[in-house]
Amino acid sequence: MKRTDINSIIAITLVVTATILRIVNANMHFYNFVPMAALGLFSGAVIKDRRVLAFMVPLAGQFIADTYFQLFTNTPGFYPGQFFNYAALAGATLLGVAMKQPKPASILAYVFGASGMFFLVSNFGYFMSGYNGYSFAGLSKTYIDAIPFFRNTIAGDMIGGVLLFGGFFLAQRLFINKLKKAEA
Repeated sequence: MKRTDINSIIAITLVVTATILRIVNANMHFYNFVPMAALGLFSGAVIKDRRVLAFMVPLAGQFIADTYFQLFTNTPGFYPGQFFNYAALAGATLLGVAMKQPKPASILAYVFGASGMFFLVSNFGYFMSGYNGYSFAGLSKTYIDAIPFFRNTIAGDMIGGVLLFGGFFLAQRLFINKLKKAEA
């Protein structure tokens, strides 16, 4: 098995696990404590040699979770403006593709940037849904109301980023070392 195949399998497994945790997290009512931007960033950084897959994995995870929420909970999975969440997730994935060498300091900087971008884009989508009106006051209210949730977004993305990238590098080291021993 090629190293790129192992990397893709490890990355997809971690993203699927994080998607499941998103559903569990929502049922525990830890609002916005979900590493969505970290998922996109991770997928883009690790599966960058297969760009279509890099974008499809987090978007599919988001879609599966949204479908679950829509069909099986009282939480709306799809609402007007939801497209902006998918665009923000694709943007986070694009940031991951742009990441040169994933190192701890750069990962944290990129995670923070992806979280900020996700906050700005997703809340603009909420504004465009018209819940606070279509005025500057409505736009301001949307972002001001979202500030308390941003703390959870950053925390979820930072913890998720550390776990995703750290888990990936650990799993990669274990599997590739086993592969090298089997080849020897």
